[in-house]
Amino acid sequence: MNTRFATFALASLMPSCFAMAQATPQRLPNVVLIITDDQGYGDLGVHGNTKIKTPNLDKLASESVCLTDYHVDPTCSPTRSALMTGRYSTRTGVWHTIMGRSLMASSEQTMAEVFAANGYRTGMIGKWHLGDNAPCRPQDQGFEHFVWHHGGGVGQGPDYWGNDYFDDTYDAGGEWREFSGYCTDVWFELASEFVTREDARPFFLYLSTNAPHGPFRVDKKYSQPYEQAGVARTMANFYGMITNIDENVGRLRSLLKQIAQANNTVFVFTTDNGTAAGNAKNRKEGGTWPGFNAGMRGKKGSAFDGGHRVPFFVHWPDGGVVGGRKISELAAHVDVLPTLTELCGLSKGSSAQLDGASFASALRGTGPAPKDRTLFVHSQRIEHPRMWRACSVMTERWRLIDGAQLFDMHLDPGQKTNVASDHAAVITDLRSRYELWWQTLKPVFSEYVRIAIGGAENPTELMSHDWHTNNRGTPWNQSHVRSGYIGNGPWAIDVIRPGRYEITLRRWPSQLHRAMNCVRASIKIGDVERALDLLPSATDATFVVSLPKGPAMLLTTLRRPDGKEHGAYFASIRTVE
Repeated sequence: MNTRFATFALASLMPSCFAMAQATPQRLPNVVLIITDDQGYGDLGVHGNTKIKTPNLDKLASESVCLTDYHVDPTCSPTRSALMTGRYSTRTGVWHTIMGRSLMASSEQTMAEVFAANGYRTGMIGKWHLGDNAPCRPQDQGFEHFVWHHGGGVGQGPDYWGNDYFDDTYDAGGEWREFSGYCTDVWFELASEFVTREDARPFFLYLSTNAPHGPFRVDKKYSQPYEQAGVARTMANFYGMITNIDENVGRLRSLLKQIAQANNTVFVFTTDNGTAAGNAKNRKEGGTWPGFNAGMRGKKGSAFDGGHRVPFFVHWPDGGVVGGRKISELAAHVDVLPTLTELCGLSKGSSAQLDGASFASALRGTGPAPKDRTLFVHSQRIEHPRMWRACSVMTERWRLIDGAQLFDMHLDPGQKTNVASDHAAVITDLRSRYELWWQTLKPVFSEYVRIAIGGAENPTELMSHDWHTNNRGTPWNQSHVRSGYIGNGPWAIDVIRPGRYEITLRRWPSQLHRAMNCVRASIKIGDVERALDLLPSATDATFVVSLPKGPAMLLTTLRRPDGKEHGAYFASIRTVE
């Protein structure tokens, strides 16, 4: 066990009989799926970036089959839900990264559930961002082993208070545990522990880094060389985080070779959206390097290709997926589940309609890639989706942006010239395809993915990250809590069993025991309304109420001495026997 871990051994999550893996043949391949956060297509040396240092990822690309026209949603949670399910993110209840719209419906069959049903041991390490409460957690969605931070990034509101990328506290098997070291190093060390433990079953590892997502923090030994080479400070930190990831990928691949599992492991590398900090320097920070975006327009959040075209490398020598080949046909996140299912020869399980297509034959070189497809990505980031908002309708030749701008990707891959006025028939056709797709999404627009109360968690710990706010703003980060953000919105909950519940409201996370400086607290849940007066020194406000079984919206309010009101950033709900 690596001595850098302060209080926790991953072995505590696993059967004590596990030992170092032996080089024994397996009928099914192992799978390692690595996804980084906010790293764009141009944030790799192999794609033409002459400044960034990514030798291990460049080598992986040279030894892999690469999808060169692979697309995801323009932001984090939507991409992850589509990747996990093979279905467009909106179908799964996910179309934002906060506001309760990053919670994936528990009814969705996930990749982890498919692998587990086929005899795999499943592990999830790092960033989840599809719900911090039951029934949306990794352990509710098919993962047997899991170590993760909460929220959408280390240091966000639902995460352990005070986490800052170094020597942090993470959720390990359902309990907060302290770790020593930089977040990315911790994730990969835990991954090494997972893959080297003996088990008769093959493994599926979902290794999801929070880096290089902001805040851009990394040891100076990674960032300073970039600053010295003319890269502005923020981008230098961003590049440094990627170089650290690259080193860890190299170590993990070397480990798989050492335990004789490299050839029998489907090794996938991808990212979740376009670059966050790699294509424009901050002029106030200096630097001469302008960044690199592989000639694409747009970055994270954009409907242009720079917001959603990302790397996708697959390496599996024993399965014929090797050799530095490239597949140029249009592909997307929804294709990953059906591709891995066919590639590994797995039973598909649920009969739910997938949106993706399998690239297994193309990856092996035994058949063509899917062709003549129309794919869709969009970035809603509001409470209820709106038609034509920040969307791209994609074919291999065309991109229709927001229903109005048209780009010919064969002639104009940088999307510089809008040719809509010259191709009215194409516009009409692509708009029609989008409208049909939109109709299939509409049934979920008025639904809520609800947090379970009185079920698998007791107590259930809520954070304002998941308020439904009708776009008034949501305090999703710890910095918002520190600043006393004024806003409010309800949590969508589902009372699993009727009975008496204790609802405790807090201004600060419970471990701080800090005064709220509030004079009144109130709750409204269904037909139940309660209020009480407080002393400013009070650290919490507790209500005991009887709740019927079923869905409800929980709204809380704290009033300050100056009369200003906001919701309780934290709430704890437990059953009362």
